[in-house]
Amino acid sequence: MEQTTYQRPDEHGYYGSFGGAYIPEMLHPNVEELKSRYLDIMYEENFQKEFHALLRDYVGRPTPLFLAERLSKQYNTAIYLKREDLNHTGAHKINNAIGQVLLAQRLGKKRIIAETGAGQHGVATATVCALKGIECIVYMGEKDIERQAPNVARMRMLGATVIPAVSGSKTLKDATNEAIRDWINNPTDTHYVIGSVVGPHPYPDMVARFQSVISEEIKAQLKVTTGKELPSHVIACVGGGSNAAGAFYHFLDEPSVQLVAVEAAGHGVNSGRSAATTQLGNPGVLHGSKSLVMQTADGQVVEPHSISAGLDYPGIGPMHAHLFKSGRGTFLSATDDDAVAAAFNLCKLEGIIPALESSHALAALNQMKLSGKETIVLCLSGRGDKDLATYMNKMDRI
Repeated sequence: MEQTTYQRPDEHGYYGSFGGAYIPEMLHPNVEELKSRYLDIMYEENFQKEFHALLRDYVGRPTPLFLAERLSKQYNTAIYLKREDLNHTGAHKINNAIGQVLLAQRLGKKRIIAETGAGQHGVATATVCALKGIECIVYMGEKDIERQAPNVARMRMLGATVIPAVSGSKTLKDATNEAIRDWINNPTDTHYVIGSVVGPHPYPDMVARFQSVISEEIKAQLKVTTGKELPSHVIACVGGGSNAAGAFYHFLDEPSVQLVAVEAAGHGVNSGRSAATTQLGNPGVLHGSKSLVMQTADGQVVEPHSISAGLDYPGIGPMHAHLFKSGRGTFLSATDDDAVAAAFNLCKLEGIIPALESSHALAALNQMKLSGKETIVLCLSGRGDKDLATYMNKMDRI
């Protein structure tokens, strides 16, 4: 089947040349079950009714689209912040967690596993499992457990079991590896709630659809505020890329809207301590799909680095790899220092403490040539409570 839209993969799960399902034989029944049933379940009337009721009454959607007047004045153009940081649990991750747990229930699964980096997806999954009375196990890199202690405490308070990943860089990549091993060992009763637009088909498409509520709301809110549904630019940070997929989704096939994805440059793109996958990666297979991966000439995954646990990943979702390769998306990167500076700037101008992940998107404003006539929507994917320890160590920057 020929792909005619940026939104959706072809029947084999490919966005252009990226995607697919590269999985161990033990997982084939699980993935096939998901692939054959996810769309029918997602768009069944009772599912949609329960999903949207929880988004409204439990999560607090729609999230505001806030005209940041002082930030706009600084850049001499209109900048709107999509306030995903105001969701219950403090980030966009809850949208997908609710969707996948409801899906798992309808598939008869009794046990939920998840991976997490910054902890926001782990908290969101633990939250929904508590709400629904389902066992929850979250894998998290040992390094991330140390730097995201508040979120670890939240997960445990919510009744989840948090298991440290102690191999490799002890971050998101390794947590994902451990979650996949668990799923292989428990294929019948367990659903793996992947938190980003990565993994084997149908996960990238499924997660993007659950997160597309972000861009659906942006269109409606802009229409009310400006009289037009389409912004000139949508900006979002990208690790695996779930908040960007959600913010871009309903604009993917609107060529007048510039899509700006911002990766983590760490200490600098060419410093050897970076996570800027589109700049450093090559086609390869990671965690079940073909995408761009930071790897050596013989295919060994290169350890990424970012001050932001949620962007500390050596790959990118296949949708984003396709947006990059096709030229539909503009991919920029921001260093650790850029992100911290952008965070403090937003704090002082708008009274909003952003997550370190979102701060990378804010930092990209300094790299863009703006005429003053733009209508920019920036996805503020999460709040900065979890990053206060890191920010406190950088207080001399203020």
